[in-house]
Amino acid sequence: MSSKTIKLSSTQPMAEIQAKRTEPVYKQKLYKLLTGLALPVTLIIVWQILGDHDYISTLLFPTPTTILDSLITLYQSGELMDNLKVSLVRILSGFALGAGLGFVIGMAVGLIRYVEKTLDPTIQMIRMVPHLALTTLFVLWFGIGETAKVLLIAKGAFFPLYINTYLGIRGVDNKYFEVAKVLGFSRFKQIIRLIIPASLPNVFLGIRLSVAVSWLGLVVAEIMGSTSGIGYLMMDARAMSMTSTVFVGILLFAILGKISDIIVVSLEKHWLRWRDSFQGL
Repeated sequence: MSSKTIKLSSTQPMAEIQAKRTEPVYKQKLYKLLTGLALPVTLIIVWQILGDHDYISTLLFPTPTTILDSLITLYQSGELMDNLKVSLVRILSGFALGAGLGFVIGMAVGLIRYVEKTLDPTIQMIRMVPHLALTTLFVLWFGIGETAKVLLIAKGAFFPLYINTYLGIRGVDNKYFEVAKVLGFSRFKQIIRLIIPASLPNVFLGIRLSVAVSWLGLVVAEIMGSTSGIGYLMMDARAMSMTSTVFVGILLFAILGKISDIIVVSLEKHWLRWRDSFQGL
Protein backbone atom coordinates (compact mmCIF):
# COMPACT_ATOMS: atom_id res chain seq x y z
CA MET A 1 0.00 0.00 0.00
CA SER A 2 1.42 3.38 -0.99
CA SER A 3 1.99 6.22 1.44
CA LYS A 4 -0.56 8.29 -0.44
CA THR A 5 -3.24 5.64 0.16
CA ILE A 6 -2.37 5.45 3.86
CA LYS A 7 -2.58 9.22 4.15
CA LEU A 8 -5.99 9.31 2.47
CA SER A 9 -7.36 6.53 4.66
CA SER A 10 -6.12 8.23 7.84
CA THR A 11 -7.70 11.57 6.93
CA GLN A 12 -11.04 10.08 5.85
CA PRO A 13 -12.50 9.67 9.39
CA MET A 14 -11.57 13.26 10.19
CA ALA A 15 -13.31 14.42 7.03
CA GLU A 16 -16.44 12.50 8.01
CA ILE A 17 -16.43 14.09 11.47
CA GLN A 18 -16.04 17.56 9.97
CA ALA A 19 -18.86 16.84 7.52
CA LYS A 20 -21.15 15.88 10.42
CA ARG A 21 -20.28 19.07 12.28
CA THR A 22 -21.04 21.23 9.23
CA GLU A 23 -24.50 19.71 8.70
CA PRO A 24 -27.37 22.15 9.29
CA VAL A 25 -28.64 22.17 12.87
CA TYR A 26 -32.22 21.38 11.87
CA LYS A 27 -31.04 18.23 10.04
CA GLN A 28 -29.14 17.06 13.11
CA LYS A 29 -32.18 17.67 15.34
CA LEU A 30 -34.52 15.94 12.86
CA TYR A 31 -32.22 12.93 12.64
CA LYS A 32 -31.99 12.75 16.44
CA LEU A 33 -35.79 12.99 16.76
CA LEU A 34 -36.46 10.28 14.17
CA THR A 35 -33.90 7.88 15.62
CA GLY A 36 -35.32 8.46 19.11
CA LEU A 37 -38.88 7.75 17.93
CA ALA A 38 -38.00 4.64 15.92
CA LEU A 39 -38.05 2.15 18.82
CA PRO A 40 -41.19 3.39 20.67
CA VAL A 41 -43.19 3.72 17.43
CA THR A 42 -42.20 0.17 16.44
CA LEU A 43 -43.23 -1.15 19.86
CA ILE A 44 -46.59 0.65 19.66
CA ILE A 45 -47.31 -0.82 16.20
CA VAL A 46 -46.41 -4.35 17.34
CA TRP A 47 -48.50 -3.85 20.50
CA GLN A 48 -51.52 -2.77 18.44
CA ILE A 49 -51.19 -5.71 16.06
CA LEU A 50 -50.89 -8.24 18.90
CA GLY A 51 -53.95 -6.76 20.61
CA ASP A 52 -56.07 -6.70 17.46
CA HIS A 53 -55.34 -10.39 16.83
CA ASP A 54 -55.96 -11.39 20.49
CA TYR A 55 -52.40 -12.56 21.07
CA ILE A 56 -52.39 -10.57 24.34
CA SER A 57 -55.16 -9.88 26.83
CA THR A 58 -56.73 -6.52 26.09
CA LEU A 59 -57.99 -6.42 29.69
CA LEU A 60 -54.44 -6.39 31.06
CA PHE A 61 -52.82 -4.71 28.04
CA PRO A 62 -55.35 -2.48 26.27
CA THR A 63 -54.29 -1.50 22.78
CA PRO A 64 -52.76 1.93 22.10
CA THR A 65 -55.95 3.06 20.33
CA THR A 66 -58.02 2.15 23.41
CA ILE A 67 -55.61 4.09 25.63
CA LEU A 68 -55.85 7.05 23.26
CA ASP A 69 -59.66 6.94 23.45
CA SER A 70 -59.48 6.98 27.26
CA LEU A 71 -57.08 9.94 27.12
CA ILE A 72 -59.46 11.90 24.88
CA THR A 73 -62.46 11.05 27.08
CA LEU A 74 -60.66 12.18 30.25
CA TYR A 75 -59.53 15.39 28.57
CA GLN A 76 -62.98 16.25 27.26
CA SER A 77 -64.55 15.66 30.67
CA GLY A 78 -62.03 18.03 32.29
CA GLU A 79 -61.01 15.35 34.80
CA LEU A 80 -57.55 14.96 33.27
CA MET A 81 -56.58 18.64 33.36
CA ASP A 82 -57.89 19.18 36.87
CA ASN A 83 -55.83 16.31 38.28
CA LEU A 84 -52.82 17.23 36.15
CA LYS A 85 -52.75 20.78 37.53
CA VAL A 86 -52.78 19.44 41.10
CA SER A 87 -49.90 17.06 40.36
CA LEU A 88 -47.82 19.77 38.69
CA VAL A 89 -48.24 22.12 41.66
CA ARG A 90 -47.16 19.34 44.03
CA ILE A 91 -44.06 18.34 42.13
CA LEU A 92 -42.93 21.92 41.47
CA SER A 93 -43.36 22.82 45.15
CA GLY A 94 -41.59 19.70 46.38
CA PHE A 95 -38.76 19.96 43.87
CA ALA A 96 -38.18 23.66 44.57
CA LEU A 97 -38.00 23.02 48.31
CA GLY A 98 -35.87 19.86 48.20
CA ALA A 99 -33.53 20.82 45.37
CA GLY A 100 -33.09 24.35 46.73
CA LEU A 101 -32.05 23.07 50.15
CA GLY A 102 -29.88 20.39 48.54
CA PHE A 103 -27.97 22.96 46.51
CA VAL A 104 -27.48 25.42 49.37
CA ILE A 105 -26.43 22.81 51.94
CA GLY A 106 -24.29 21.01 49.35
CA MET A 107 -22.48 24.29 48.66
CA ALA A 108 -21.94 24.92 52.37
CA VAL A 109 -20.68 21.39 53.06
CA GLY A 110 -18.43 21.46 50.01
CA LEU A 111 -16.92 24.86 50.79
CA ILE A 112 -16.50 24.71 54.58
CA ARG A 113 -14.81 21.72 56.22
CA TYR A 114 -16.33 22.46 59.63
CA VAL A 115 -19.84 22.32 58.14
CA GLU A 116 -18.93 19.07 56.40
CA LYS A 117 -17.81 17.46 59.67
CA THR A 118 -20.94 18.69 61.43
CA LEU A 119 -23.69 17.98 58.88
CA ASP A 120 -22.51 15.41 56.36
CA PRO A 121 -22.47 12.31 58.65
CA THR A 122 -26.06 12.94 59.74
CA ILE A 123 -27.24 13.69 56.21
CA GLN A 124 -25.60 10.54 54.87
CA MET A 125 -27.28 8.49 57.60
CA ILE A 126 -30.72 9.92 56.73
CA ARG A 127 -30.01 9.28 53.04
CA MET A 128 -29.73 5.56 53.74
CA VAL A 129 -33.30 5.41 55.06
CA PRO A 130 -35.46 3.98 52.23
CA HIS A 131 -37.64 6.61 50.60
CA LEU A 132 -40.78 4.54 50.94
CA ALA A 133 -40.12 3.78 54.62
CA LEU A 134 -40.85 7.40 55.54
CA THR A 135 -44.27 7.40 53.86
CA THR A 136 -46.14 6.09 56.90
CA LEU A 137 -44.21 8.38 59.23
CA PHE A 138 -45.04 11.44 57.13
CA VAL A 139 -48.73 10.50 57.20
CA LEU A 140 -48.62 10.22 61.00
CA TRP A 141 -46.85 13.56 61.35
CA PHE A 142 -48.61 15.66 58.72
CA GLY A 143 -51.73 13.69 57.81
CA ILE A 144 -52.72 13.03 54.19
CA GLY A 145 -52.86 16.68 53.21
CA GLU A 146 -50.63 18.61 50.84
CA THR A 147 -47.83 19.13 53.40
CA ALA A 148 -46.98 15.43 53.62
CA LYS A 149 -46.98 15.04 49.83
CA VAL A 150 -44.78 18.09 49.19
CA LEU A 151 -42.30 17.08 51.91
CA LEU A 152 -42.07 13.53 50.58
CA ILE A 153 -41.23 14.86 47.12
CA ALA A 154 -38.76 17.34 48.65
CA LYS A 155 -37.01 14.56 50.58
CA GLY A 156 -36.42 12.66 47.34
CA ALA A 157 -35.22 15.75 45.45
CA PHE A 158 -32.81 16.82 48.19
CA PHE A 159 -30.17 14.09 48.22
CA PRO A 160 -29.16 13.77 44.52
CA LEU A 161 -28.50 17.50 44.21
CA TYR A 162 -26.84 17.71 47.62
CA ILE A 163 -24.38 14.90 46.86
CA ASN A 164 -23.53 16.05 43.34
CA THR A 165 -23.08 19.68 44.41
CA TYR A 166 -20.77 18.57 47.21
CA LEU A 167 -18.77 16.26 44.91
CA GLY A 168 -18.62 18.90 42.19
CA ILE A 169 -17.05 21.43 44.55
CA ARG A 170 -14.60 18.95 46.02
CA GLY A 171 -13.68 17.78 42.51
CA VAL A 172 -12.30 21.18 41.45
CA ASP A 173 -8.58 20.86 40.64
CA ASN A 174 -6.27 22.52 43.18
CA LYS A 175 -4.20 23.92 40.32
CA TYR A 176 -7.04 26.30 39.52
CA PHE A 177 -6.86 27.73 43.04
CA GLU A 178 -3.13 28.30 42.66
CA VAL A 179 -3.79 30.26 39.47
CA ALA A 180 -6.56 32.19 41.24
CA LYS A 181 -4.16 33.16 44.03
CA VAL A 182 -1.63 34.39 41.47
CA LEU A 183 -4.36 36.49 39.83
CA GLY A 184 -5.30 37.93 43.23
CA PHE A 185 -8.85 36.56 43.38
CA SER A 186 -10.68 37.19 46.65
CA ARG A 187 -12.49 34.34 48.42
CA PHE A 188 -15.84 35.53 47.04
CA LYS A 189 -14.42 35.84 43.54
CA GLN A 190 -12.99 32.33 43.75
CA ILE A 191 -16.44 30.99 44.55
CA ILE A 192 -18.21 32.93 41.78
CA ARG A 193 -15.59 32.73 39.02
CA LEU A 194 -13.97 29.37 39.79
CA ILE A 195 -15.80 26.97 42.09
CA ILE A 196 -19.37 27.36 40.82
CA PRO A 197 -18.52 27.18 37.07
CA ALA A 198 -16.23 24.17 37.63
CA SER A 199 -18.90 22.33 39.63
CA LEU A 200 -21.80 23.05 37.24
CA PRO A 201 -21.54 19.71 35.36
CA ASN A 202 -22.08 17.84 38.63
CA VAL A 203 -24.82 20.26 39.68
CA PHE A 204 -26.80 19.67 36.49
CA LEU A 205 -26.36 15.93 36.89
CA GLY A 206 -27.80 16.30 40.38
CA ILE A 207 -30.72 18.33 39.03
CA ARG A 208 -31.56 15.64 36.46
CA LEU A 209 -31.49 12.95 39.14
CA SER A 210 -33.55 15.10 41.50
CA VAL A 211 -36.20 15.66 38.85
CA ALA A 212 -36.45 11.91 38.22
CA VAL A 213 -36.75 11.12 41.93
CA SER A 214 -39.32 13.90 42.33
CA TRP A 215 -41.63 12.20 39.84
CA LEU A 216 -41.20 8.95 41.75
CA GLY A 217 -42.01 10.75 44.97
CA LEU A 218 -45.11 12.28 43.40
CA VAL A 219 -46.46 8.85 42.46
CA VAL A 220 -45.83 7.52 45.97
CA ALA A 221 -47.35 10.63 47.59
CA GLU A 222 -50.54 10.47 45.51
CA ILE A 223 -50.96 6.73 45.89
CA MET A 224 -50.49 6.71 49.68
CA GLY A 225 -53.65 8.74 50.22
CA SER A 226 -55.08 11.43 47.98
CA THR A 227 -58.31 12.69 46.49
CA SER A 228 -56.78 14.36 43.45
CA GLY A 229 -53.82 14.11 41.12
CA ILE A 230 -52.70 11.72 38.40
CA GLY A 231 -51.69 9.08 40.96
CA TYR A 232 -55.15 9.23 42.51
CA LEU A 233 -56.70 8.93 39.05
CA MET A 234 -54.67 5.76 38.45
CA MET A 235 -55.60 4.23 41.81
CA ASP A 236 -59.29 4.99 41.28
CA ALA A 237 -59.12 3.44 37.81
CA ARG A 238 -57.38 0.34 39.20
CA ALA A 239 -60.21 -0.15 41.71
CA MET A 240 -62.71 0.04 38.85
CA SER A 241 -60.60 -2.29 36.61
CA MET A 242 -60.19 0.52 34.05
CA THR A 243 -56.76 -0.57 32.86
CA SER A 244 -56.68 1.88 29.96
CA THR A 245 -56.94 4.82 32.38
CA VAL A 246 -54.04 3.39 34.39
CA PHE A 247 -51.98 3.34 31.20
CA VAL A 248 -53.00 6.94 30.53
CA GLY A 249 -51.50 7.90 33.90
CA ILE A 250 -48.30 5.96 33.16
CA LEU A 251 -48.08 7.64 29.75
CA LEU A 252 -48.52 11.09 31.30
CA PHE A 253 -45.79 10.47 33.87
CA ALA A 254 -43.45 9.24 31.13
CA ILE A 255 -44.12 12.25 28.87
CA LEU A 256 -43.93 14.85 31.64
CA GLY A 257 -40.77 13.26 33.03
CA LYS A 258 -39.16 13.33 29.59
CA ILE A 259 -40.19 16.97 29.03
CA SER A 260 -38.71 18.02 32.37
CA ASP A 261 -35.48 16.18 31.57
CA ILE A 262 -35.29 17.88 28.16
CA ILE A 263 -35.67 21.27 29.84
CA VAL A 264 -32.80 20.53 32.23
CA VAL A 265 -30.59 19.22 29.42
CA SER A 266 -31.30 22.35 27.34
CA LEU A 267 -30.33 24.57 30.27
CA GLU A 268 -27.20 22.50 30.78
CA LYS A 269 -26.17 22.91 27.15
CA HIS A 270 -26.75 26.68 27.39
CA TRP A 271 -24.84 27.20 30.65
CA LEU A 272 -22.04 24.79 29.72
CA ARG A 273 -21.63 25.78 26.09
CA TRP A 274 -18.01 26.66 26.88
CA ARG A 275 -17.28 22.98 27.58
CA ASP A 276 -15.67 21.04 24.70
CA SER A 277 -16.54 17.48 25.68
CA PHE A 278 -16.78 14.19 23.80
CA GLN A 279 -20.05 13.94 21.83
CA GLY A 280 -19.88 10.29 20.79
CA LEU A 281 -18.68 8.56 17.65
